[in-house]
Amino acid sequence: MNFYFHATPNSMKVAVLLYELGLPFDVTAIDIFKGEQHSEAFRAINPNAKVPAIVDDGVTVFDSHAILLYLAEKHGRFIADEAAGRAATLSWLQFVATGLSPFSGQAIHFLHYAPEKLPYAINRYVRELGRHYAVLDGHLAKFPWLAGQEYTIADMALWGWAASAGYAFGEKGLADYPSVQRFMEQMAARPAVTQALALKQDHSFKSELDAESRRALFPQNAA
Repeated sequence: MNFYFHATPNSMKVAVLLYELGLPFDVTAIDIFKGEQHSEAFRAINPNAKVPAIVDDGVTVFDSHAILLYLAEKHGRFIADEAAGRAATLSWLQFVATGLSPFSGQAIHFLHYAPEKLPYAINRYVRELGRHYAVLDGHLAKFPWLAGQEYTIADMALWGWAASAGYAFGEKGLADYPSVQRFMEQMAARPAVTQALALKQDHSFKSELDAESRRALFPQNAA
């Protein structure tokens, strides 16, 4: 398997699953600040020019949640077999995909990447992100994992973005959401999470947000 990787929240959640499954894989680093995601070679893997992606024995899968589902179903792990557990896993997986993920991304964008401060946009996305975390916090106050008693790919998806909560909420991080914070401490104790964080440290990527990086990250803005 080849894992196309940059140390983004979406890539990190896939890294956790790869280590949880104990699968051998090679890493192809894609430096999105340098625009490597727009290369012809990578667009052949993902026409949407985003990480992560995998090529697994000739099968190409892109989008982090598609990868999580593909691998969980292929290996029969981290997704429940019985209907209620599977439904819970899919529901929370999609909650992260369609809610927490885009609102996290937009909150972080307008706080840190937008060329000008737009109070309405910041208020809109940070508050809606907080509402999503409040939903998660209420649920995790009742259950150890998103699907209930069973650890699943939905938890890996949440971890990927919750690890970046400080970029949206500042120094307080997840302090307003104690059950999510407890969940993150629980995740931190898992060896696969430690391995994923080590993978992140093993690769160096450009960090300067200069004109080249802005064009690479937000090419539609230049157009």
